[in-house]
Amino acid sequence: MAHFCQLNEENLVTQVIVVANQDTADKDGVENEAIGIAFCTNLLGGNWKQTSYNGNIRKNYAGIGYKYDAELDAFIPPQPYASWLLDEETAQWKAPVDYPTDGGRYTWNEETLTWDAIDEQL
Repeated sequence: MAHFCQLNEENLVTQVIVVANQDTADKDGVENEAIGIAFCTNLLGGNWKQTSYNGNIRKNYAGIGYKYDAELDAFIPPQPYASWLLDEETAQWKAPVDYPTDGGRYTWNEETLTWDAIDEQL
């Protein structure tokens, strides 16, 4: 099974569908993205890209609201906080301060741009 996502005019993912292997393969049974895109376009119209459930292509599995970046050839999740920066190698957002490595649990505080410890007794 292959996964394909539909993109709107802003390259935002609007839906993700599963396509049977026979609808993405050439006459020799080899999967081909162009065949899968043609299948999706004929079935539902619109602009389609293949995504990979395990992140093998385009860095991340596309979810609704993700953006496709053609330059990076990657699906980028929505930015969680205005201060977070995009790691172009992974296409993931990263806090401007590394997550603490002391084994505790923390939550991001956008006002102070710090990781705040989570009170485990709540």
